Amino acid sequence: MSTRGVAAALLGALVLFSLANREDTGATARGEARARAAPLDNPAGVRPGLAPVTARADRAEAVRLIAGLRVAPMGPKTGYTRARFGKNWTDVVSGVPYARNGCRTRDDLLARDGENLRYRRGSRCVVIAMNLRDPYTGKVIRWSKKRADEVQVDHVVPLSYEWRMGARRWSAAKRARIANDPLNLLPVDGDVNEAKGGLGPARWLPPRRAVRCAYVVRFAQVALKYGLPVTRADKAAMLAQCR
Repeated sequence: MSTRGVAAALLGALVLFSLANREDTGATARGEARARAAPLDNPAGVRPGLAPVTARADRAEAVRLIAGLRVAPMGPKTGYTRARFGKNWTDVVSGVPYARNGCRTRDDLLARDGENLRYRRGSRCVVIAMNLRDPYTGKVIRWSKKRADEVQVDHVVPLSYEWRMGARRWSAAKRARIANDPLNLLPVDGDVNEAKGGLGPARWLPPRRAVRCAYVVRFAQVALKYGLPVTRADKAAMLAQCR
């Protein structure tokens, strides 16, 4: 082979190597995008899942965050209905991620946290099948719309809890925001979500102990964002999970 031919071959090899590295980098980036996010690194709630808070410095930061919560007695549930927080999974809200993107909030959250997503034919929104790594139990749920209730989108701070802690005095727009804010929403195992109901952290925590600090941090982030107090018992329970 001539000198020119050798040079051309070397150049071609370098180009192929560069492209391969670029592809690997892209794959790694896509993989990192699907990694579960610890709540301290996910203040907008747009990254998937709920990773444990393990580092000593992060747990100390979690305690400082929770310590900033106001406390108040829990009010009555009188007058509460789901409708007080707007139409279920409405896209027509303002001031939260994913709002007014043409997809229902529930589908936005399934797309955020699900893996191996399948969409309804002709739709860029409606998820009909996926795998979900349930943050509350750690199990993998192979979900489809045929078993719709097997995955439910949990309000980390339950809507009825919000109502009893002061949201009954909020505007309808603010209630709609907290009901559709991805920071306050996690797709989870349906049975576990139903067992939680409207309970605060003093009476309910995820079965998976490793994410309990992360869960109460997320609870605190939502409460602080919306100026919502928690009960004294709930604040004490939250602090205990991260110490």
